[in-house]
Amino acid sequence: MKILLNNIDLNEALFGNSNIGFVPTMGSLHQGHTSLIRKSQKLSNKTVVSIFINPKQFNNKKDYKKYPRNIKKDLKILKRLKVDFVYLPKIKDIYKTKNKIKIKLNKQDKILCAKYRKGHFEGVIDVMTRLTKIVNPSKIFMGEKDFQQLLLVKRYVEKNFKSKIISCKTIRDKNKLALSSRNTLLKKDDLIKASKIAKSLIIFKKKLLDKKNLNNLIFMKKKELQKKYDINIDYLELRNTKNLKLSNKIKNSKIFVAYFINKVRLIDNF
Repeated sequence: MKILLNNIDLNEALFGNSNIGFVPTMGSLHQGHTSLIRKSQKLSNKTVVSIFINPKQFNNKKDYKKYPRNIKKDLKILKRLKVDFVYLPKIKDIYKTKNKIKIKLNKQDKILCAKYRKGHFEGVIDVMTRLTKIVNPSKIFMGEKDFQQLLLVKRYVEKNFKSKIISCKTIRDKNKLALSSRNTLLKKDDLIKASKIAKSLIIFKKKLLDKKNLNNLIFMKKKELQKKYDINIDYLELRNTKNLKLSNKIKNSKIFVAYFINKVRLIDNF
């Protein structure tokens, strides 16, 4: 495993290599990241994993400072997985040049997390287009837990580069909670609560298969979850998986949710 601390090291290491797989992360690695890395290793000649906590995608400076960091643990995990290259750029490595790609969300994109986290996806798309230009991978592996992010990054990256975005299924723990670096910020009781919410929504979606007036049922479910678990829900919506338009049928749709447990914001889709 080679650790690359700047762009010069990266360019030298990747020179002459083809079919490069890229797994962009913000560290605090878990089994969700592991599944992305293994898929990249299966489909690529060489795999690059980056760890970079991108300040520009945080619309709250406190959130950026609180974001979990554990580089020693991350490197142990990556060494065990026999990753070819680990890219640990500094802010100047990513942002030293102006991004020529114009990033502006359309009105119809300002939904779900884009509605509640202004500037977040612009920051994500900006850093992902920069990373793609620097690494120049054949494939980029991203998880479906951040489904809106996945669709937006796919649109911008595949329009401007030859790299392909490979979507990978959400990995859940034994209690059905989607794995996330932010889970480390939750206390034990809060983790139990988050698991119960995930299980409740999985069961709820199955029950919707033969129901009508889905939007009304979803509205009632939102009220029920807020009251039962004492949580603040940003959104609970049924949307089409291809274009994220609001939907009134289960086919080709997912339930999207974002909520707070003790100031920690969790997102998921079912």
